Order: sequence, then structure tokens, then C-alpha cells
Amino acid sequence: MNLHSSILYNKKAAYATLGCKLNYAETSSLRDRLCALGVQDAVDDEEADFCIVNTCSVTGEADAKCRHAIHRLHRRHPRALIAVMGCYAQLAAETIAKIEGVGLVVGMEHKGRIIELLEKALTADEEGLAFTSPLQDIRTFVPSCSRGERTRYFLKVQDGCNYYCTYCTIPIARGRSRNGSIASLVEQAREAAAAGGREIVITGVNIGDFGRTTGESFAELVRALDAVEGIARYRISSIEPNLLTDEIIDFCAKSRAFMPHFHIPLQSGSDDVLRLMRRRYDTALFRSKVERIRSIMPDAFIGVDVIVGTRGETQEYFEDAYRFIESLDISQLHVFSYSERPGTKALEIPHIVTPQEKHERSQRLIRLSEAKRRAHYQKYIGTARPVLWEHHRDGMPLLGWTDNYIRVSMVAGGAAEADSLGLARLGSLSQDGETLEAFPMLQEFPHTVDFSNNQK
Repeated sequence: MNLHSSILYNKKAAYATLGCKLNYAETSSLRDRLCALGVQDAVDDEEADFCIVNTCSVTGEADAKCRHAIHRLHRRHPRALIAVMGCYAQLAAETIAKIEGVGLVVGMEHKGRIIELLEKALTADEEGLAFTSPLQDIRTFVPSCSRGERTRYFLKVQDGCNYYCTYCTIPIARGRSRNGSIASLVEQAREAAAAGGREIVITGVNIGDFGRTTGESFAELVRALDAVEGIARYRISSIEPNLLTDEIIDFCAKSRAFMPHFHIPLQSGSDDVLRLMRRRYDTALFRSKVERIRSIMPDAFIGVDVIVGTRGETQEYFEDAYRFIESLDISQLHVFSYSERPGTKALEIPHIVTPQEKHERSQRLIRLSEAKRRAHYQKYIGTARPVLWEHHRDGMPLLGWTDNYIRVSMVAGGAAEADSLGLARLGSLSQDGETLEAFPMLQEFPHTVDFSNNQK
């Protein structure tokens, strides 16, 4: 298509994304496609012609944030058409279509057509056009690999979920598990490398379930991506413990480009609560995964998701969970408070945790998380680690991430460029405790450098 032939040519757009890394990857990819048609970002005081809101619905609070984002964009761009996509759009299309300013609601099966539908909505007289489909019709895998404003690329390899955990609406919102082919994903990684990409984060809803569509496996995908020349780093965004096989762990430990970094959802450290959640593992299996990673990748960063205050989580169960989590050799927790979700089986479970109890339990786990994160950071003070430096932010020192996911800030007098990858000596914890100070040692390092010892 001649870009001048699109009614989107020379239009201004504003974007809002909520929720997971997968949503950010999809928004970034859509922005790239719109840019190729001549759409420009609305900046400063410019008013947009249309706005894209990519929504999340993992909790009731997430739903509220989505509505707030729509209202905020409408106030900022009162004459713009607002197009809403994502999980909340699939679950609450009729509600969203009635919100002032919304001209288009796009469900999961139609998000691959969003540009076509956007053009239609911009020329339509109707208000609140909605394009959604029943779950059984959501079979399309919409690819996405894009960087947007970030240093890292996000490669979507899988969508949907076949796990119906009692607390979760994601399978209802995104449909059944499906994926792209290894060949197509490798090609996207090669394109990212050709565009200057150095690091790729592998994203999806349940990436360990990769292969439902193509008969391939996630382990095969990891091996194929590792062979892509030009990509220096891969990170696995989140993988279920029962799908994190020893084969995957062992390969990452010796691979060329997969970082010593894992994000594993635990959700509860109580076996009783895990059964109520209908999770597919127990605490013994989870511990075995952490211990295997530590045995062959002692420097690895291990992040863990935990939900507090689910239905059925008695004080006794929570104390069991806390003791288990405290005993794990992990690096950080991502703590979420349980939220009642319509249509979920959790609503049938007796014993409701009060908001005050949720808050108290959440705060205890957040304090535990901070202690573990700081311990992980302090372990590497005085060592040399490879750092990928990110884009400059006005008035801020250059920031970056080590291979084992330590956030670093460049000390005064250091010299490195954004998107460069080099060795840095790690110094003391910053005043706010969020980063380690780092001094670049080499602008670019050869791939043959061995970082395994990290001697002070």
C-alpha cells in the first residue's frame, strides 16, 4: 500500500499500555506498523487524532486503571477517537463501548485487524464500534517483536492459556494456548538483530506451553534463538515451574546468549493454597527448580510472583507460605493482592481474607522481597559484570542492567553510550537503594570473555 493512500497518513496518535510485558510488546509493534503508514506520535501539546489503549484485566484494580486511562486520554484529546484493545476489551466490550470518547473496541480474535478496523472507525458515523468474538473463535496468533522506546526488544512467542487456575481470568480473556513457528520467530529475532537489537525478552501468556500450534517445544525454540547472530542477550520473561524443565535450565547455563535470569510464578508457598488455586505443582517441585538453577548458575537472578489474600488463605496457610518463601534462595518477589474476578472458580471457595489482612500480608512480603533484592545486589559489589546501557533520560545518569539483572547507574566520570554492552565495575548501593553505582571498564567486550568467576 502507498502510505499516502491510507486515511491514517499524517495522523497523530497517543498510546497507553497497562499490564504485562506482552501488552507492551504488542503496543510497540502496533506503533511501528502505524508509523510505517505515516502515523506520528502526538508530542508535547499536540492533540491526537486517535488514541490506542491496550488494557489489562488481571485484577479489579487493573480494570479501574484501564477506565481511568481512557478518561484521562479523552480529557487530554477530547476530539480523538479512542480505540481499546487487550484483555479488558475482550471481557467488557459493551461496558467500554459506552465510555465517552471510545469509538472502537477490539477483542482478541480481531486485534490482527486493528489497523483496518481503526480506518473503518475513523470514517464511521456510529459510536463505540465493537469487534469481539467468543472464546472458542480465538485461534489467531498475532506476531509481535518490537522495541518501541526501550533498549530491549520484546518477542512474543505464544498467546493464550490452557490453565484454568481458579483465581484467573486470563484464559477467558485471551483464549486457548497458541504460538508462532520457530522458523518465524527466529526470523523476527534476525530482523531485530539487523535493526541493532542487542537484547530480546521472550514474552507470552504461558511461554513454557509453546508448541501447541506447531508441535514444537519451548526447549527447541530456546536452542534456535540462541543461534541467531547479533543478539547478545535473551531473557525468559516468565515460565511456569512445572514447564521449566531441567533441559531448559541446563541449556541456559551453558548457552551463548541466555542470561542467568529466571522469573518463575509461585503464587503461594502453601501447598493447601496451591491446591485451592489448581496450580500444577507443589512447593517441593518449586524448591527443586530454584535449587537446580542455583547449583549450576549461582549468580542467577530469580524473580518470583506471589499472590496474597486469595480465598481460602487462612492465617495458618499464609504463615506456611511466608516461611517457605523466606527459606528460598531467590532474588526478588513480585507481590500481588488477590482480587475477586467475575466468572472464576475462586468465588466458590469459602473464607474471605479482609482488605486489612491482605494489606498486612502484602507488606510483610514486600519487606522480605526488598531484603532479598538488596542481598542479591550487595553480593556483587566490587565485581565486574557485563552491562547493557539503556537510552539516556533527561537529567538522569545513564542506567543499565547486568547479565544477572542488577540495575546499575553510571558514576560521574564514567563513559559509555546507550545501547552499548561492556564490562563495568560495580560499586556501592545508591542512596535510594534502587541501583548499584557502576563504572564502565570496556566500551564493548569480545564474546570470548568469561564472566563466570567474577573475582573482585
